Amino acid sequence: MSRGAENTGFVCAHCGERVQPLTNGSYRNHCPSCLYSLHVDESPGDRRSRCRGLMEPIGLTRGKKHLQILHRCLRCGELRPNRIADSTVQPDSIDALVAVTRGG
Repeated sequence: MSRGAENTGFVCAHCGERVQPLTNGSYRNHCPSCLYSLHVDESPGDRRSRCRGLMEPIGLTRGKKHLQILHRCLRCGELRPNRIADSTVQPDSIDALVAVTRGG
């Protein structure tokens, strides 16, 4: 699958927001409005996970270079950090990021 085919828009399975693909060369992996994601990757962008569970944003963490949203899969319990989307079309909601730091 080409990189362009992997970085596509989608409709959020949690809130119904229409989500645009990222424009900064990375992969869109969560909704910018509610920050929920789907458990679709084994490695970033590969779309190989069979779980497909809804991933709840449960907190923020600091990666090596960037702030990340910590997601927990509601189906299998896996924890995954995902870089916030800030320098792109349709950036992550500041209000949603603040709410995650406050536990909801």
